[in-house]
Amino acid sequence: MNFVEDLRWRGLIQDIMPGTEEELSKGMVSGYIGFDPTAESLHVGSLSQIFTLVRFQQAGHKPLALVGGATGMIGDPTGKSQERNLLSEEELAKNLKGIQKQLEQFLDFDCGANSAEIVNNYDWFKNYSFLDFIRDAGKHITVNYMMAKDSVKKRLESEVGMSFTEFTYQLIQGFDFYHLWKERNVKLQMGGSDQWGNIVTGTEFIRRKAQGQAFALTSPLIKKADGTKFGKTEGGNIWLDPKRTSPYQFYQFWLNATDEDVKNYIKIFTFMTKEEVDALIAEHDQAPHLRVLQKSLAEDITRRVHGEQALQTALKTTDFLFGNGSLEFLNALSDEEVIGVFEGIAQFKVDRSAIDSGVDVVSLLAEKTQIFPSKGEAKKMIQGGGVSINREKVGGPDVIVSTANLVNNKFIVAQKGKKNYFLIIAE
Repeated sequence: MNFVEDLRWRGLIQDIMPGTEEELSKGMVSGYIGFDPTAESLHVGSLSQIFTLVRFQQAGHKPLALVGGATGMIGDPTGKSQERNLLSEEELAKNLKGIQKQLEQFLDFDCGANSAEIVNNYDWFKNYSFLDFIRDAGKHITVNYMMAKDSVKKRLESEVGMSFTEFTYQLIQGFDFYHLWKERNVKLQMGGSDQWGNIVTGTEFIRRKAQGQAFALTSPLIKKADGTKFGKTEGGNIWLDPKRTSPYQFYQFWLNATDEDVKNYIKIFTFMTKEEVDALIAEHDQAPHLRVLQKSLAEDITRRVHGEQALQTALKTTDFLFGNGSLEFLNALSDEEVIGVFEGIAQFKVDRSAIDSGVDVVSLLAEKTQIFPSKGEAKKMIQGGGVSINREKVGGPDVIVSTANLVNNKFIVAQKGKKNYFLIIAE
């Protein structure tokens, strides 16, 4: 399959401008996708676009990732019910640096003619005066044309309206396409379906200003089968930055996908062939309770985003929390990584001196921490065999917990019942 056929099979084409597929069949084409620097990290929702660039490069074309240093100062109004807060230059610079680092881990920047590039539209806007811009760009796109865009109409019909700053966004994005078309022979812009209007403004600007031809392709916005937003949990966004979302949480996000969703995700978020995907789906359908698709997806994408070592930690954490795995894997982790492993699990800090001198387990669980509301309840559950320390059942209420019980000389993992875990941190 060629690039477009592959995207079509994966369900990744929403709109495509006539002539795009023919243009791509002629030889290497340069194409780009823009990334909005609203945070220091991209999240899983950005992966479909990142992987589209990777697929584009694998098909022999030249990918450019545009980080919006200039457009980030304005904020894209598309899909937003109200205007975003403007970022400071310091925040923007920090965000751009973080995003660029993430993009570099996926694309190939040293493979000859179709090596990837990262460009920043601030580079061509920083010395461009407002008067020059409205003379060079503003006169080629009419207000009528801009007002007809859905992103503009919806905001104008709302109570909050739209500022002139946001209104200019599509013109600036259109000029980006023109600049890359003129200076780097970029003929294709890709993006999410919500960007179709902005992208087409670029192709129209190229046609009107330079009588040139450019092309557009968008993919559907990813949604869950139940209609809820993809890429969010009760805890918020699932980020690519392991400091914001631990590899374990990242792995669990994909592992917990529904059967209906995972059949789409396995196509969108992996580079498996149609034959490989069809075989996995068939295997999954024979025994859905084994969650073959979810496990294959979670392992593949966690390895791709965070690396093999982080995947193994995520697997061992999962085995520990939901199976019969041991705590030994924690010994190879830093304190920060251990805390990350148990992110989302209740954590209690205790005075290190209490552990050094030895403390009875009942006092530890009911007084030093609030794992149990009272000593009586702690004793009762211990006597019933329902309490474990570091995966070993507590033999009785008189057991002493000391430095010998510390994992990494700092942590104790307490378990109440089968599924309730708590991390005790000695400081």
